[in-house]
Amino acid sequence: MFWISAAGMALLAALVILLPLWRRGGRQVDHRDGALAIFVDQLKEVEDERARGLISPEEAGAASIEIKRRMLAVERQEGGGSVRTVGGAMVLMALALVVPVLAGGIYVLTGTPGVESQPFAQRAGEREEDARIVELAERLHTRLSGEADGGATEGWELLAQTYMKMGRYADAAEALARIIDRPDAHSGHLTQYAEALIAAADGVVTETAGAAIDRALEMDVLNPAASYYKAQWLEQEGRLAEARELLVLRVSQEESVQPWMAFFIRQINRISAQTGDAPVTLSDFVEDRGPSAEDVEAAGEMSPEERAAFIQSMVDQLAARLEEEPGDLDGWLQLARAYGVLGRSDEALEAYRAAEGLLDGLAESDPRRGIVAQGIASNGG
Repeated sequence: MFWISAAGMALLAALVILLPLWRRGGRQVDHRDGALAIFVDQLKEVEDERARGLISPEEAGAASIEIKRRMLAVERQEGGGSVRTVGGAMVLMALALVVPVLAGGIYVLTGTPGVESQPFAQRAGEREEDARIVELAERLHTRLSGEADGGATEGWELLAQTYMKMGRYADAAEALARIIDRPDAHSGHLTQYAEALIAAADGVVTETAGAAIDRALEMDVLNPAASYYKAQWLEQEGRLAEARELLVLRVSQEESVQPWMAFFIRQINRISAQTGDAPVTLSDFVEDRGPSAEDVEAAGEMSPEERAAFIQSMVDQLAARLEEEPGDLDGWLQLARAYGVLGRSDEALEAYRAAEGLLDGLAESDPRRGIVAQGIASNGG
């Protein structure tokens, strides 16, 4: 049915173009006749504008006199010349036949003629659903704005997420701006705010977005989204080496594979292609930093006691390695986090103290300084 309908419409369009050309054939068109026809149309337009009050009677009279003067000048011309229309007609006829055939061929090669059509009723339902979402979003915005306490934080978060899905990035940023200065605001709120601002600016990290990113990192130096957008900001300013270093550092701080790490690796290698650094792989960061796939599978079959002993053995192995390689700052941070998970705060504090002694020489902006400071404070140091 699709091809029959398409062929019928193409044939109808071709006939609409070809029939007038065929009837006209090789008739000659006189230049003087054509010019006079144009002037007649202009006179009608002037009269219509006068009747609708768009121009005054005096202006209409002056315009009509000028047009008639030009008509007389054309009529006095001798041998206005003529042009045959056969050439142009043949071109139009050829195009009327070739274009539908060419379009059909391109569609067969690059289109998807096998895709089932979507019923109009279903599409109408989708439009109704979109309209309902817009209405609910506006109602939520009105309710939150009218509440005496400024509206619930969760409500503004939900509204911002809805706006982001709708592509209304500026509205999403406005919603998040209502909550980023509240006492219960966290690092994630600020990165969401920065993301909305960046999307609204077509991918450009604005000054406001950059400030939000810095605040997010101050709240949580391990926030991967904040590290990513910070690297994007540095790259935007031409500081490629710093952007790459930040991404590499953040990936290296993980002891196991995280969902976002593969994306960070791609970003690192993209920047490396510009800085001349060697490409990296995920195994460069997580190798020997945690249990192997076989270890994980075996741990799944252990009893709680056996699993606890297994985790303890992995921590002990890391501690033993650090005794031989005490200059591994990231290793000490990993060990400190492991002790923290196990609830061994005294040993976690010792690990953070060991890491603190390795901070000399690091840039003041290095996020590991903040990690160490937070770790020492949270473990009673």
